[in-house]
Amino acid sequence: MRTLILEDEKNIREILSIVVEEFDFEIDEAETLLEALEKLKENSYELLLVDLRLPDGSGMEVVRQVKRERPETEVVIITAFASTETVKEAFELGVYDYIEKPFKIEDLRLILRNLKEKLTLKEKLKQESIPELIGQSPAIEKLKEIIRKIAPYDVNVLILGESGSGKEVVAKAIHNLSNRSDRPFVAINCAALPAELLESELFGYKKGAFTGAVKDKKGLIEKANGGTLFLDEIGDMPLSLQAKLLRFLETKKFIPLGSTEEREVDVRIIAATNKNLREEIKKGNFREDLFYRIATIVVEVPPLRERREDIPLLVEHFVREFSSKYGKEVKKVSKGFIEYLMELPLEGNVRELRNIIEREVILSENGVIGAGYHRKDKTTEGKELIGIPEEGIDLKQILSDIERNYLIKALEKAGGKKKKAAELLGLTFREFRYRLSKYGIRG
Repeated sequence: MRTLILEDEKNIREILSIVVEEFDFEIDEAETLLEALEKLKENSYELLLVDLRLPDGSGMEVVRQVKRERPETEVVIITAFASTETVKEAFELGVYDYIEKPFKIEDLRLILRNLKEKLTLKEKLKQESIPELIGQSPAIEKLKEIIRKIAPYDVNVLILGESGSGKEVVAKAIHNLSNRSDRPFVAINCAALPAELLESELFGYKKGAFTGAVKDKKGLIEKANGGTLFLDEIGDMPLSLQAKLLRFLETKKFIPLGSTEEREVDVRIIAATNKNLREEIKKGNFREDLFYRIATIVVEVPPLRERREDIPLLVEHFVREFSSKYGKEVKKVSKGFIEYLMELPLEGNVRELRNIIEREVILSENGVIGAGYHRKDKTTEGKELIGIPEEGIDLKQILSDIERNYLIKALEKAGGKKKKAAELLGLTFREFRYRLSKYGIRG
């Protein structure tokens, strides 16, 4: 853990350093406001000890900037010159504590001891928790363990997995557990843009570099400086651009389009693809040297069919998300609906499941999701029978839900055309319109 001590009096700065060092903090020192602001640009700190009265300004400028840009940083103010208004503002900004000069060493030790315990606990919780990844299956727990191991090491990572399996979620989890977590996470889909546009988005350009370049534009590589750049679907990156990316990975330097000035940045690269890159290399579609540059560590994301036991937890998560988003009160998710989801192929993985839940939340009534879904049991004769639970069922409600769902799905399939939807259900237009009215469906 790292501390910045901002104090203009040398003897007090030395005392503070000695006491802080007892708690195993790495220490940087600054004696002016300008020097402190420069160090904050270069480094991130878990703790700041700030004197308010400085030769070139007020230490409150540092407090305001830190709490605006990195609110998780703890701040202790140490000064003999502070008005009631200043102290009030400091605590409103979220400083941890305030000590008046002259201070007792034991008082300072007590504050630092409590702070160290708080920061250690925060770090432990950060390392143990990966809230982005929902699930408790062996497959997902193994993935979480891999992420915890590789996140602190500043190496490039290649994430492999099927479409919709959560590759970007894994990339964000790696970033959030890394030493770059307080810096930018910048993502781009390499398959979504043509080669020329992808190049300008990545490397930026100078004014006049091409028609329409009316001003300088900073590229995503530069925007990610100090943080992480996520290159999704890198297997679709054009060969011409692969060469330029390779050079950047080797040198950490690049030249924006239309410029002659070389720039240097510090960026961690995390790439992802649903393609077999070794096969793409054989086909001549992907550079082998680039593959070895991006694949220092390879992480495989399991498809949802290999962790079906996580589906109920994912459903619960998405129901909360969409009920909040659309202002729908959801009291219950039917057991039959969960069983139905557990049996779906879900070839679109988590993304497909998320879309299903979003639709069901929007269409839900009476605070129940999936009331019309019931698992089917097959007899030995191949006939399908509906399973009836011990507590019985509400047949009228089930039939109403089924009818309503078919009306909605027919409308969707017919593109909103009622006559076509009626034909799909074997109903006359009049019968179809009556049923829409019966369930209050607006078509």
